[in-house]
Amino acid sequence: MENTKAHRFARVLTEALPYIQRFSGRTVVVKYGGNAMVDEQLKSSFARDMVLLKQVGIHPVVVHGGGPQIGSLLQQLGKESRFVAGMRVTDAETMDVVEMVLGGLVNKEIVQLINRHGGQAVGLTGKDGGLIRARRLTIEQPSPELEAPEIIDLGHVGEVQSIDPRVVRMLERDGFIPVIAPIGVGEDGFSYNINADLVAGKMAVVLEAEKLILLTNTPGLLDKSGALLTGLGPEAVQRHIEDGTISGGMLPKVDCALDAVRSGVRSAHIIDGRVEHAVLLELFSDEGVGTLIHR
Repeated sequence: MENTKAHRFARVLTEALPYIQRFSGRTVVVKYGGNAMVDEQLKSSFARDMVLLKQVGIHPVVVHGGGPQIGSLLQQLGKESRFVAGMRVTDAETMDVVEMVLGGLVNKEIVQLINRHGGQAVGLTGKDGGLIRARRLTIEQPSPELEAPEIIDLGHVGEVQSIDPRVVRMLERDGFIPVIAPIGVGEDGFSYNINADLVAGKMAVVLEAEKLILLTNTPGLLDKSGALLTGLGPEAVQRHIEDGTISGGMLPKVDCALDAVRSGVRSAHIIDGRVEHAVLLELFSDEGVGTLIHR
């Protein structure tokens, strides 16, 4: 009898109970992106995860990306995408498309999915309620022809200047799940596209979140033999960066996670969004499905 499906199910629930008790009433900020946003089954499982979290007393706040969807619409419109240091150069026309895709198509699809599974989601951009104040982002690039680095203006690409979380807290308090597109507004009145990982990290700090969860298309942080790294403090993460274990495209996510943890978020998780119900597995099981970085 011990190995029956019912007994296995009961064990899963009892394993989850202490985590539910520990995190009830706390905020969890989830950055939603990658394969989890394009695979229909993963999209559905993510929406159900968010509804379940809310149902057991945890307050999920979703911050989403949408780079591939932006690129696809730009291509349909015959507009070429240009990138510098991995960031999309965003002129005024491109920014219009970014707002249509992030603030419209993608945001409302996520809201609809959560609502369809029994939740109450509300879509926001950083413009709503003065949520995200942005400033223009410029980058320095070494130039062999010049003695000083070349300063590159990416157009309507921004970074977070400040966050006013009142509208998010109001929605949380009234039982809603906020779904946030990473678009901010500058003091100049212009809209700015901001990296969703950065927005999620800053949002977690300002909301005094229990956890920041970043969905990725990898199992998490891996050591040089390909084994999963987890249970890392900031010092251990820094050592892995310095010895080259953590490098390339994972560095911005790790920097974002480290910044959040050092700024008061209890833990950050870089998890595999290709795994169905990844958020629940990471939060409510002993093993988890990714890398945990803690204070």
